[in-house]
Amino acid sequence: MRAALLTRYRAPLDITDLPDPDCPEDGVVLKVLACGVCRSDWHSWTGSDPDVVLPQIPGHEYCGVVEEVGARTSRWRRGDRVIAPFILACGQCPACASGNQTTCPTQVIPGFTHPGAFAERIAVPRADVNLSVLPETMEPALAAALGCRVTTAWHGLTGRAGLRAGEWCAIFGTGGVGLSAMLLARALGARTVVVDVVPEKLAHAKAHGADAIVNAAETDPAAAIREITGGGADVAVEALGIAETTVNALKSLRKLGRMVQIGMPAGKHTQMTLPMDAVYSGQLAIFGTRGMPSWRYPSLLSLIAGGHVDLTPLIARRVALSDASAELAAFDRPAPPGVAVITDFGR
Repeated sequence: MRAALLTRYRAPLDITDLPDPDCPEDGVVLKVLACGVCRSDWHSWTGSDPDVVLPQIPGHEYCGVVEEVGARTSRWRRGDRVIAPFILACGQCPACASGNQTTCPTQVIPGFTHPGAFAERIAVPRADVNLSVLPETMEPALAAALGCRVTTAWHGLTGRAGLRAGEWCAIFGTGGVGLSAMLLARALGARTVVVDVVPEKLAHAKAHGADAIVNAAETDPAAAIREITGGGADVAVEALGIAETTVNALKSLRKLGRMVQIGMPAGKHTQMTLPMDAVYSGQLAIFGTRGMPSWRYPSLLSLIAGGHVDLTPLIARRVALSDASAELAAFDRPAPPGVAVITDFGR
């Protein structure tokens, strides 16, 4: 099969031919229809993720068609169109039994601990407890874009911060996660204010429904949000994983506000100095979040299939496998609006 292989950090991926993956007994092999290129892939490409051992095939936002089925897999048949969470849980441990599959202690993460989907095929273990049916009406590129950013944003807003209709949601960063959070927050009936330093991204968010935008390069974003919302946001989403935006997200909240850390802190940002006086005096709540349990997929897919939220503004570029290196390198600087999805694995 044709695949993009990470062999050196911060170097172009090797486009090469590799043997097709073996089918796990408890899993399936998918023909990959589409795979998103995510900032988390950039973390592995830069060497910031300790889980990655070279060589590795990146890619954790994928959908595909079942080509092979393992002997201990009962839910899936050849030809099924499916989508997977990027955290593949065991389905048997206490964390999984309580519905918290994203904290499974033996989780498998394609593109990080397991070969990923920057390839024509991917082996997916634990298929019965992780895969979900991909609606026939959903385009593969959109389904792949759901795999990390949309699902993580949905779980962060609904499963962690508990965003309610009529509340103000402040979103720091308008990459894939941030734009997803804005679109989903609006679908939940919340009002949104989006923060970034790239005018094109702010304009893109405004054009697709953001109630207000703030350019953090030109003003104090926390003060601006407090003015726009009449006292502060009820929920703040940090979608970049850096110290400056995390601090500003906390400072933008009204009393009893909730901040959800969706951006992945890596490198120098794994240790942050936070305004704990604001947390204490404002009685704020801070939620960490990562991924989404597989059992929550039907509610999100139903929301999308029912026409309650249009996520097509997420997709900016449909690219070839050979373009993946350039897309990863683009995260070194403020990237253009929208996300890239690999849809052509032949070149």
